[in-house]
Amino acid sequence: MPRMTAARAAVEILKREGVTHAFGVPGAAINPFYAALKAAGGVQHTLARHVEGASHMAEGYTRTHPGNIGVCVGTSGPAGTDMITGLYSAIGDSIPILCITGQAPTAVIHKEDFQAVDIASIARPVTKAATTVLEAAQVPGVVQQAFHLMRSGRPGPVLIDLPLDVQQTEIEFDPDTYQPLPVYRPVASRAQAEKAVRMLAASERPLIVAGGGVVSADASALLVEFAELTGTPVVPTLMGWGAIADDHGLNAGMVGLQTSHRYGNATFLASDFVLGIGNRWANRHTGKLDVYRAGRTFVHVDIEPTQIGKIFAPDYGIASDAGAALALFVEVAKELKAAGALPDRSAWAAAARERKATLHRRTHFDDVPLKPQRVYEEMNRAFGPETRYVSTIGLSQIAGAQMLHVYRPRHWINCGQAGPLGWTIPAALGVATADPEASVVALSGDYDFQFMLEELAVGAQHRIGYVHVLVNNAYLGLIRQAQRAFDMDFQVNLEFENINSPETGGYGVDHVKVAEGLGCRAIRVTEPDALLPAFQEAKKLAAELRVPVVVEAVLERVTNIAMSGTDIASVNEFEELATAPGHAPTEILPLA
Repeated sequence: MPRMTAARAAVEILKREGVTHAFGVPGAAINPFYAALKAAGGVQHTLARHVEGASHMAEGYTRTHPGNIGVCVGTSGPAGTDMITGLYSAIGDSIPILCITGQAPTAVIHKEDFQAVDIASIARPVTKAATTVLEAAQVPGVVQQAFHLMRSGRPGPVLIDLPLDVQQTEIEFDPDTYQPLPVYRPVASRAQAEKAVRMLAASERPLIVAGGGVVSADASALLVEFAELTGTPVVPTLMGWGAIADDHGLNAGMVGLQTSHRYGNATFLASDFVLGIGNRWANRHTGKLDVYRAGRTFVHVDIEPTQIGKIFAPDYGIASDAGAALALFVEVAKELKAAGALPDRSAWAAAARERKATLHRRTHFDDVPLKPQRVYEEMNRAFGPETRYVSTIGLSQIAGAQMLHVYRPRHWINCGQAGPLGWTIPAALGVATADPEASVVALSGDYDFQFMLEELAVGAQHRIGYVHVLVNNAYLGLIRQAQRAFDMDFQVNLEFENINSPETGGYGVDHVKVAEGLGCRAIRVTEPDALLPAFQEAKKLAAELRVPVVVEAVLERVTNIAMSGTDIASVNEFEELATAPGHAPTEILPLA
């Protein structure tokens, strides 16, 4: 039998499980693993500037292509604790990433050794499994089990903690005979599919709510086929955005308190049946459940059995992988259609399209400073259907989701449940690493951008080109808007007179200088007519120079973005609505 260190065995398993890239920061307690990574070859490594950044890069990498699993690596102690936010983000959105940490030698873990922390216990609530491996011979099995867990059932992250001596111990391991464990996913039965489809057919105004599970299962084509067979309009959730193209005739728009369309909420409120597939009824999607559920029958399909009934009890629940369920739904729908047993939904679908053609928010403003709506309008003009958008949280993300357009799965890559500030830059670097020829466009407010802006240097060092749209109002905009309910505007201001950059006009941080100092390019825009040329130039520079290119749009200080604090029937529209042609010229169905 071949002999090798446990660290080398771990690397060999990574390769055989399909890993080709890792993100991380080396350190004393993980150096044996890095030595094995270097000696084995076959796994490229991107050096992050912060280990939390490495975890978000891994997540962006995973989200880009079906089957990808991002790997992040750090040393003992604070490296692991820094990656907890990345693990929380991944578990919240059902994203598989593998976090590998170094650890103090087994003999001194319990003796308050330098940077010896029980990272497995800390990470356990935000992972599918977290293990400190105390016996070197167990390393192959633990790594093998990690991939099995990440891919089986509801996907999610795993942490493996490797003490220094465990990494260096030689073990018997034959990589040539290694086989991944079979992946387990629950599958709907034929009887369950028949019941769900017949319930849909019996309704008058059905909708499909397509969640991130549809995207994770690579089942978008099946979703569209089923919708077309049954004539059922589709509401993508924020995590499922792109599962059906925005310009598809059956895309009814998004629903929710924040990242929603006026027409999406209106169509949902007119529905009488909802088939949720791969979604989790997130509270910012549903709002108050009495309004969301009133007068509607619900069927819920989810890969995680305990998710069914967690938020509310559906009328019928099916524990199944979204792709497996949709394949059966398509099969049943074809049979019913052939038998003439599917009702004509054309009038209902036409009503949804009519709302989509009329219920718009205004985006065309010529104000200086810029109104954010104009930024998204020009982004729609500049960035085509092939664009992979990356964003995390804040008014920038909420307004972007209301006004941008997405046409393909995995082309809106958004941290949904956790929403950590700073996620966008490293996640965009992970996306651009996974798809280096793609048009990757990140979207941040100024505070999200400032949280982990040091990671821009990673893009410059490793020649990872993408465009970063930075909307700057020198405010914690979403928190400022939320503070209206408390009649205050407290500790949310980011503006100051920058003695080194008076050209910032009191907005504080000179993002152009910072980006350039980190080896990137940046363009500041203050006039609405300069937005489109700036976006076009940024695309050109990112492709030519292979570095991040920042376009900073200097916004008016205060803009309240449409949202509700309670329910989907009472969204506050703070800004002027589109009432005439030209008010929202880049809408999917512009006003005539």
